[in-house]
Order: sequence, then C-alpha cells, then structure tokens
Amino acid sequence: MPATHPAVTLTALSGIPAVQPGDDVAAILADALDAGAMAPRDRDVLVVTHKIISKAEGRYRSLADVTPSPRARQLAAATGKDPALVEVILSESRQVVRSRRELIITEHCSGMVMANAGIDQSNVPGGSERVLLLPENPDASSAALRTALGARFGVDIAVVVSDSVGRAWRNGVVGLALGAAGLPALQDLRGRNDLEGRALKVTQVGLADEIASAAELLMGEADEGRPAVLVRGVQWCEAPVAAAALIRDRQQDLFR
Repeated sequence: MPATHPAVTLTALSGIPAVQPGDDVAAILADALDAGAMAPRDRDVLVVTHKIISKAEGRYRSLADVTPSPRARQLAAATGKDPALVEVILSESRQVVRSRRELIITEHCSGMVMANAGIDQSNVPGGSERVLLLPENPDASSAALRTALGARFGVDIAVVVSDSVGRAWRNGVVGLALGAAGLPALQDLRGRNDLEGRALKVTQVGLADEIASAAELLMGEADEGRPAVLVRGVQWCEAPVAAAALIRDRQQDLFR
C-alpha cells in the first residue's frame, strides 16, 4: 500500500469585486467559491485580507475631516508625516512604541504592535486623503464570517483575517493573523515529546500566523487583486483559540 504524504494546498479565489461599505462579504466570498467550483470542506481555512473586511465595515477616515492635536503635530514634525494621518494613528493606538523619520510604530488598540497602527492607504479608493483602518474586532469579524459560510455550505470551515506587517530585526513584510475563528490560532505543544522523546517545555506555534503567511504568497502586496485564499490540508486537534491569544502579555515582553 503506498505511503501517504501530508499535503497542504492553497488556492486563490478569483472574480471578487471591489468591496463597498455595507456589502455582505460572506455572500461575495461564497459566490466566488461557487463560481470557481471550490466548495469548501470541513477543516478548510479561508484566509481573507483585512482590507475587504474593513471596507465592508466602513472603516474609512477622511484626512480632510481630521483636526490634528498638538501631540500629533509634534510627532508629525519629528517623522515627516501628515499631521492629520498622525492624529488618526494616535486615535487607533494605545501608545507610540518607537518613531523615527517616516516611521511610527504603535501598539494598536487591539494589542498588535505594528507600523502606523495598521492604517493603510494602498489599494484604498478616494485618493491620498482617505485611509483605511483595521477592523474594529478582527476575531469577531472572523467568527461572523465563519458562521455565515458554514451556514451557506454546511461545513465546519475556519477563517483567518490577515494583514501584512513588518517584523523586528527583519526586513520585509509577511502575513499575520489579525483575527481567527474555528482553529487554534495559538497551538500549545508543551508536554508533547520531540523525536528524541524529550518533553517540550516552551514550544507554542502561531498556527494562524503560519497560515496567513502562506496565503500571502498568493495574495501578493501590489495589484494582484487576490484578497482571499482557500487553504486545505492543515491538521490540528486542539480546540479553537482566537487570534487575540497570539499577542504577548506586556509582562512577558522583554523589548518594551
């Protein structure tokens, strides 16, 4: 009998239209799955870029309507950024972690540490005066999308809402999970044995981040227009854990 080899497949959805505020993202993605003859199965994972979630949730801000505070003007002068943009960054942040010319790293209100509080101007309609914020609650958005897709297709599908972010000590961006539902975003392997029989003492795996980064290979960063990827073949046995579990507690953060 031939040996079986684990395999993971990733397939980008095509034909997804530009999303507008108030659109039913679940219906749009379900229609794209149907059109591509990609009926999801139990334990599939649908990775969705946060941008289409944010657009549907109307998470836009017009910089023309923003009045910068004195603090925003001071930080803008130090970084060379638009004071109105800096004001929006501050409004979406718990604290400024680091800043230098052309760069502001903040702790987003969700706890994520990222550049510009995740505020984006790329692939945002409306010109340079309009910016797009992260979803207000990415885990809740993931759960709602999972429920709607599960009802449509009658399967136990998982959802990851992703974004591309930079990393400390490394150049380049990778995909990370902002939200997750239906899978263990953080897998705790402590207590399991390695190949030599030694018990693992500290190993935890950011499963949702790994899936998001893999999907980013197909999503791209420019004009690819592939905001959703169906991932099949990922295995897990743990109970679902939301993406909020991926954020390290401040008491355990050695770098702030």
